Formats: sequence, C-alpha cells, structure tokens
Amino acid sequence: MYGVCGCCGALRPRYKRLVDNIFPEDPEDGLVKTNMEKLTFYALSAPEKLDRIGAYLSERLIRDVGRHRYGYVCIAMEALDQLLMACHCQSINLFVESFLKMVAKLLESEKPNLQILGTNSFVKFANIEEDTPSYHRSYDFFVSRFSEMCHSSHEDLEIKTKIRMSGIKGLQGVVRKTVNDELQANIWDPQHMDKIVPSLLFNLQHVEEAESRSPSPLQAPEKEKENPAELAERCLRELLGRAAFGNIKNAIKPVLIHLDNHSLWEPKVFAIRCFKIIMYSIQPQHSHLVIQQLLSHLDANSRSAATVRAGIVEVLSEAAVIAATGSVGPTVLEMFNTLLRQLRLSIDYALTGSYDGAISLGTKIIKEHEERMFQEAVIKTIGSFASTLPTYQRSEVILFIMSKVPLPSLHHPVETGRTGENRNRLTQIMLLKSLLQVSTGFQCNNMMSALPSNFLDRLLSTALMEDAEIRLFVLEILISFIDRHGNRHKFSTISTLSDISILKLKVDKCSRQDTIFMKKHSQQLYRHIYLSCKEETNIQKHYEALYGLLALISIELANEEVVVDLIRLVLAVQDVAQVNEENLPVYNRCALYALGAAYLNLISQLTTVPAFCQHIHEVIETRKKEAPYMLPEDVFVERPRLSQNLDGVVIEFLFRQSKISEVLGGSGYNSDRLCLPYVPQLTDEDRLSKRKSIGETISLQVEVESRNSPEKEERVPAEEITYETLKKAIVDSVAVEEQERERRRQVVEKFQKAPFEEIAAHCGARASLLQSKLNQIFEITIRPPPSPSGTITAAYGQPQNHSIPVYEMKFPDLCVY
Repeated sequence: MYGVCGCCGALRPRYKRLVDNIFPEDPEDGLVKTNMEKLTFYALSAPEKLDRIGAYLSERLIRDVGRHRYGYVCIAMEALDQLLMACHCQSINLFVESFLKMVAKLLESEKPNLQILGTNSFVKFANIEEDTPSYHRSYDFFVSRFSEMCHSSHEDLEIKTKIRMSGIKGLQGVVRKTVNDELQANIWDPQHMDKIVPSLLFNLQHVEEAESRSPSPLQAPEKEKENPAELAERCLRELLGRAAFGNIKNAIKPVLIHLDNHSLWEPKVFAIRCFKIIMYSIQPQHSHLVIQQLLSHLDANSRSAATVRAGIVEVLSEAAVIAATGSVGPTVLEMFNTLLRQLRLSIDYALTGSYDGAISLGTKIIKEHEERMFQEAVIKTIGSFASTLPTYQRSEVILFIMSKVPLPSLHHPVETGRTGENRNRLTQIMLLKSLLQVSTGFQCNNMMSALPSNFLDRLLSTALMEDAEIRLFVLEILISFIDRHGNRHKFSTISTLSDISILKLKVDKCSRQDTIFMKKHSQQLYRHIYLSCKEETNIQKHYEALYGLLALISIELANEEVVVDLIRLVLAVQDVAQVNEENLPVYNRCALYALGAAYLNLISQLTTVPAFCQHIHEVIETRKKEAPYMLPEDVFVERPRLSQNLDGVVIEFLFRQSKISEVLGGSGYNSDRLCLPYVPQLTDEDRLSKRKSIGETISLQVEVESRNSPEKEERVPAEEITYETLKKAIVDSVAVEEQERERRRQVVEKFQKAPFEEIAAHCGARASLLQSKLNQIFEITIRPPPSPSGTITAAYGQPQNHSIPVYEMKFPDLCVY
C-alpha cells in the first residue's frame, strides 16, 4: 500500500504533492512561485498540516545535502523562509522545530555557502515575533556554532570575512530572539556570555586588518557593510543596551577576561575603546556597576605587572569620566580608596623591588620605572575623575585624601627606620600630588567650606617638613584653593612691574565669609609662609609659589586688616634676610629681598596710596642702580647675578617699617598695628613636624623669645647645640621625669589622707595666685582703646591717651555687637 502511494504521485498526500511541485526540474530555474503560492495558501487554510509540511521539507533538504544537490537546498530554505513569514498560527512551534533542525544541518556543513545560507535563514526567523510562547526550545547549539564561525580562520580572506560576519549576525539573532523572552533559556548566563562577548571582541580586535584593505571611495559604503568589526560593535552595543541591572556583571566579566588572556591592557587603545562602547551603550544608572567591576579587577591584579595595572587604571579613568555624567552612586569614595590603596602598594613594590616583598636586585630598576608610570596613571585618574564631580563630593574627596597622608604627630605616628622614612616620603608626595590634581580648578565661594579647620591643620603641618618637594606641593595646593578667578598664571613669574594694570587682574570685594575665614586662620597662614621663607632648601619654584600665594591672598581674601598683616609679614621676611640668624645661603637671602620687593610693589599698587607707592618705587629704583641683586629680575633667572657680600646693606636699600606705617596710617590704615614687627608664635605643630634637627627647633624657640624681648637691638647669640649638650639634656630629662613622678605620688597621697580644711586652703591659695598672674598678663598684653573723653597732657607736655578698661566703658543702648 505505502509502496504504491510512493510510486503513484496521485495517491500521495496533498501537502507532499504541493511541496514537490515547488521544486523545478532544473535547480537553476529557482523556486516555482505559482506553486509556492499554492503551498502557502494550503498552509494558511490547513494550519494543522504545517508541521507535516515542515517535516517533509526537512527530509528533502537533508537528502539533498547528502547528495550535494545544493541548488535544491537553497530552494528548500527559501520555501521555509516564506512559510515562516506567512504563518503565525498556534502550530508554528512544531514547524519551527523542523526549521531549526534544517538550519542546524546547514551550519554543521563544511561548505561556507551552506553555513551562510543557514545563518541568513536564522536571522530572518529571529526577526519574527511569534504569537505563541515556546517552553522547550534551546539555542545552545546556535550560540556555540555562531561563536565558532566568528573565529573562522579560512584561507581565503573574503570567505573568512563572510563567515565571520555570518557568525556575528547569527549571535545578534540569538540575542534578539531570547533577550526579552522570559520563557527562553537565559542568554545572560555565564555559559552563554563567555562565548558571545569574546567572539564579538575578537572581531573588534581585528579592525585594523579590515581597514588595511582601504577601499576606493566609490566602493566604501559597500565595504563598510562588509566590515566584521563594525558589525560586531553594533551587535555589542545592542547586547549591552538590552542588559538589565542584574545582568551587567555577567556581560562585563568576559570582557575583562578577554583583555587579560590576550594581554590587551598594555597597549591600552583597544581596552579603552571597548569600555567606551560599554559605557555609552548601557543605561546611565548602571554605570557604577561597570566602575565596581573595574575596581575589583584592579584589586585582583594588584600583583600583576605595573604596565597591566596602569592600563586598567587608564581604562578606569576614561570610564569614570563617562560615568560621572550619569550616576556614579556610592562608588565615589570606594573608587578613590581603591586607587589610593593601589598607590601605597606600588610604593612598596618600588621600594622592595618585587611583588612578594622579597628584594630582587636584578629587576629593581625596571620595576621602579614601571611603578612610576603606574603611579602617574593613578594620579591622573584621580584628577580627571574628581574634575567631573560636584563641589560637595569633591570636598569629601579632598578631605578623604588628606586623611590618608602620613604626618608626624601624637595621634598619627609614622614609620621609623630608613625604609619607613622612604615609604612615608613617597606616600606623602604621591598623595599630595593626587590632592593637587583634585584641587586644580576647584571653585568654592565659601573658603570656610573649601578649607575647613581639620583639613587646613593637616595640610599646613606638611608645610613644615624638611622635604622641599613636599613643601612645594603644599604651596601649590593652597594656591589652587585660594585662586577662584584664574589669576594664578599671572603671577607665575616674579617681577616688579611699574603698572600692574597690564595683568588684567580679576578682583572682587572680600565677602563676609572670607573675612570670617581670615580672622580665624590668617595667623596660621602667615606663620607657615614665614617659616617656609626661612628654609635653606628653597629653590626658585618655592619663591614663585610663595609670591603667588601672597598675591592671591591679597586679591581674593584681603581687607584692610589683612593688608596690614601681609605687609608686616613681608617686612619680617626682609629682616630674616638682613639679620641672617638662620645662616642662609647668599641666594636665599637675595631671593627673600627680591620676594619682598615684588610683593610690596604689587600691594602698593593695589592699595592705591600715592605716598606708599612712592616709597616702594624709590627703594626699587635705588636697588636698580646700586643693588640689582636684591630685585627679582636679577635673582629669579637661569643664571642669578648675586652679591657675595650682603652684610653691608644700607638702609636706602630696605623698605622701612616706620615709613610705611606713617604713609598708610595717614590713609586710614591701622598705624599702631603696622608699627609692631611680625613675630610668629611657636606651636606644638612645629615641634611635632619633621624638622631637620632638634637644634633647629630649639634655635627657633630662642629666636621667638629674643624677638619678644624689649632688648631687641641687643641680641644674645643662641647657645650652640652640641652632642654633649644633647646628651646632658637627655640625662637631665630622665631625672626630671623621676622627680615629676615622685611629685605626683605625693600630691595623690596628700589628697587621699589630708583633712578637708587643709585641701580647701591650699586650693584657695593657688586660685588667688592664678588670678594675680592672669591680671598681670592682661595688663601687659591687652591695650584698651582710647576713652571717648579725649586726651590729657602728661607731665612733660606730651599728649597722652586717657583710657579705661573695656569692661568699664559705657556704651549707648542702641550699640549692638
């Protein structure tokens, strides 16, 4: 019966006859369109037959493939494509199974044309939106096969390109078919992503090979379509654009592994390109997930070569800048913390010469050079990312970095020993470099917010360190914070301009917040500027930074009181150069003279007091004629022209404090304050800072005491500090500690055993003694204001202010403080 049906065409089922009729006798004639229309009409009229039609077509295709009748294979696939496009009934699932079986058969073939034919049919199928869901369909084979095609290494370049492009299109079809269908296999699983993403990156990586063919302008559009790199990029963008929050990690991890396996971090170009594609393709709110992945990868590669870590950091820099335009989220401090931790590790690697802490002399020089490159990359990344943050986040980052700087203090001990000192120094330099990068371009209207007390205290304490490079960084950081109108570059060179209007300075009136800031911190700033001027290791860059700092304070934060104090400060610096108690070199003394001349020339023109300007101008002209080595034009040049003898400086070469106080006092400035010489107060910060020697700190104390004494002219030379003196001081200190311990024991015993009346009498006597000492101090230090009643005449006919204490003065009822 069945044999008869097979031989007699009229007895065969109708669907088979319709399928057979679409095949012509000669396969080159192509599909018989009229018969194809009949088959399509029959499939739509009897959808229950669709699965049988698909099975029969599949049977014929497999037979034709085995017989190498490839013309009929193409006709069968064309018929399948048309049936798929036309039929969307509920029975389509069974038909799709047959279709996918035929596509898989073509993809398994070794013939490139059949592989391309099967891929094109699958892509058409992927673009069809099915009306009914499928619960059991699997695309694992297609993911594997398309990924394999993406790595084709066919001998013929043109065929290889076509196969790779077909593989990319196939992966794109799989993604489109499955990514939004929750009933399908999860394409975001690592087993699929580990095949799809590396296949796309592999073709992106060979973009140079495709571009090297350089097509003619007329053929360029067609060639661009045939470029696997561009097609892979579009597919990767589409894949990442469809990624949800929970799938980002699975999509990014294969990228990192691919870059590791192919050593693509060191050239950095391809890695940066990949992550730019990623950052611009994903949703903005997912950006911080990519940053977290990069940070974790950097930590995982903390023992890799410095060039690899530098590549990761530069990629992180590019990604972070793009992410900052979207949402970085809680990863801001996490990112900076990771970068600073890597910076510390790099310093350790550079010191030890190996990644495991063991010293390896043979490779230490190479590693130091590589680690230095990595450190610069980290600092650059910190600066570029911080520049994109809002002001409030930038302030938090600044405080965070400053808290990591190791400082010698009671609460923040530093490492001891030669290795510890080197590590501390390198850490301080790198962190201050990072801080300088973050502070560059920082704009904050309120200086109290820009430079809070805890930050300013730690920053200024580093200004007293021995290392000249560290001090220079501190000055540059202060300048970056204070310069809010872009005037810094106008003071890059020190000069005595006769007309500062050519600088076109941007000057605003000092705000109330700035006035409060200067009242609170001005003396602290002046003291550190004064002590920085006295350092022997200063070079031209230090004096240029000091001049810029003084000038910017005068422009940004100055009122009349600040101007007076700055003038006193500069005159005190002139005294340092004149008296030379610090035994400064000739260059440093000439530099201090020149610094004072340049600043007083600037401030005199800013104050616009004619008599003040005239005095400054006269001294500068006198120096030009007789002592040019005291002016910046001769000192701050490549070959300074100095004088070998500065001990005979005449008074005409100096700016006189009495004259300046006289001319400014006539213009409303506080002449009494101008007459007082500036004397910095020694604090615990100076004692705890890493000075050059104990003797320097002691000599600084002697200097302050001598300046405070009324016999200023009769200077007593400081006692010479020798080894014997220090030894005696140490031995004496041990005895003093024993005495102090005994005294405390006696006091405790007395308060435990003595009667109450005796203790009360003792405390009352001490309180009276304390009050009397305080009264003496108040009488010496506090100068009451003049009484409203005017002046009286002293015994020698001189007018004398009659003053009363402030607490006894009678103020009007409407007087409000």
